[in-house]
Amino acid sequence: MGLAAGGAAEQRQWPPLNNDGVHDPASPAVKLLQDPAEALSKLPPDTTGNQVRWVEALEKGSINPRTNVFPETKVTVLDLDVFLSLRGGMPIVRFPHRQHTEWLDCANCHEHLFKSKAGANKFSMFQILQGEQCGVCHGAVAFPLTECNRCHSVPHAGFDHSRQTGKQD
Repeated sequence: MGLAAGGAAEQRQWPPLNNDGVHDPASPAVKLLQDPAEALSKLPPDTTGNQVRWVEALEKGSINPRTNVFPETKVTVLDLDVFLSLRGGMPIVRFPHRQHTEWLDCANCHEHLFKSKAGANKFSMFQILQGEQCGVCHGAVAFPLTECNRCHSVPHAGFDHSRQTGKQD
């Protein structure tokens, strides 16, 4: 499932559900579900993963996902960026809580994948690539881990290294 040469949005391709190697073509549910090409081709294109820029789709109002299953669940959108990997040669990782908490409740990640306390987590690209930490979603339902610059996005030059967290516009 890759983009054809040129990467234009109209060239994105998704196999039909009855021929994707995942769904059982004999299942009656396959006839009830919308084929990915019909649903996804209208969303902002990406050149990797499932070929959709999901955050852009959310921000533009192209999609409006349900924020909770149970009405009593209080949804909290946290507009806070956390900066990680402040040392080393790679650009700094900016973790944007807002984009994540518009999709997910904090309990999806805290306290089992990540501790809420600054400095309490030891991040490891090895673990992430093994499907742990950030790799639980990235590489599965979010953009793939081959897109290094989407996370490692803040250059060291000009960054105030005395702060670990803070808001950015």
